[in-house]
Amino acid sequence: MKNKNIYILLLLFCASLQIKAQQIPAPKQTKSVLILNATAHLGNGTVIQNSAVGFKDGKITLVADASTIRLADGAFDTTINAAGKHIYPGFIAPNSTLGLVEIDAVKSSDDQEEIGSFNPNVRSIIAYNSESKVVETVRPNGVLMAQITPRGGTISGTSSVVQLDAWSWKDAILKENDGIHLNFPSNFKRSGSWFEPGVIEPNKDYPKQVEEINAFLANAKAYNQGAVKERNIVLEASKALFDGTEILYIHADEEKQIIDGIQLAVNNQIKKIVIVGGFEAYKSTDLLQKYNVGVLLRRVHDMPTSNDQDVNLPYKMAKILTDKGIIVGLENSGDHERMSVRNLPFLAGTCAAFGLDKEKALQLITSNTAKLLGIDTICGTLETGKDATLFISEGDALDMRTNKLTWAFIQGRTINLETFQTKLNDKFKAKFNQK
Repeated sequence: MKNKNIYILLLLFCASLQIKAQQIPAPKQTKSVLILNATAHLGNGTVIQNSAVGFKDGKITLVADASTIRLADGAFDTTINAAGKHIYPGFIAPNSTLGLVEIDAVKSSDDQEEIGSFNPNVRSIIAYNSESKVVETVRPNGVLMAQITPRGGTISGTSSVVQLDAWSWKDAILKENDGIHLNFPSNFKRSGSWFEPGVIEPNKDYPKQVEEINAFLANAKAYNQGAVKERNIVLEASKALFDGTEILYIHADEEKQIIDGIQLAVNNQIKKIVIVGGFEAYKSTDLLQKYNVGVLLRRVHDMPTSNDQDVNLPYKMAKILTDKGIIVGLENSGDHERMSVRNLPFLAGTCAAFGLDKEKALQLITSNTAKLLGIDTICGTLETGKDATLFISEGDALDMRTNKLTWAFIQGRTINLETFQTKLNDKFKAKFNQK
């Protein structure tokens, strides 16, 4: 009983911390805004050195060279002089569990995974906690949107894309149910544990596991194309894969996984496919091009997967695939994924440091990711008609030394860049009389 009471007190304490740190979402934009004289990185490879970017009612209405246009007095209600600074479209974090887990050690705050192997009917958006303390920590680095993605099983469920300043999951939605996530089985398995790895050996169950996936997709296709006598919500949830309204995200790193996964999807007439992870995708670029398959590349701040690979291969991977004409985005899953989503822009910066053009590196977390998630008509670039989800940085946003945001906007709303971490920083600077 004593231990139970302690546990309850711990939960109440954690809950009180969250309430204390909760931020009030910004109100709807009512006054038009014009940002002048900044260097605008449009997210599509174009840079305007002396720009004029304006937005009204949550939408971008002007993107131009400030030296070549003339605006009428009072054309915009508010003007921000951003001389010497840089404007970027909001960064997008795909394959993220932001808002699905708050404290790993507290089971009741962990809602990223459901029981069972085939769960296309599981909708991650229902579990998304818009008031998560973790969510607010990624915005000061320019990450203003995310794909909320379930974990576990063979088919984890359905993801949705959100903007990161909302009262609830319903307010947060940018694209609901954008795709279904398939964790393709590995052709190899390793014995032992993470702290004492054993040997790598072939996965004898691989053919059986692949056939189970094939059988599920074949059944789902037949169910959704035929006359239904008895409703099956699991098979029904897969319908959007076959009519092209949702994407099949195949989580796979090995060459054989990627080849078999794409072939299986094509054989089952799935129209839209994206590889998530894709460490060995560079070995299958012809296949990726043939079926117009993009790659959300696994965290580049990592080691190679085998002893005979170039130690810098993870850093070069985005350039290798981009040079082959593959649409590439960056994802950040792995250990401490939620806590390190804030580092997404610096992953792109590493890709630039290892040969990729800086503006193409920016596309990895803006326009390319938007295309792969199917949201490129509303965000991902600074273009008229798109959401005014953007930010102003004092310097290069892909460099952790200079990515210092002064303003951020989501759908035209001015976002608070304070977090519980910045408040603690200010508190203890004051305590020790630091400037």
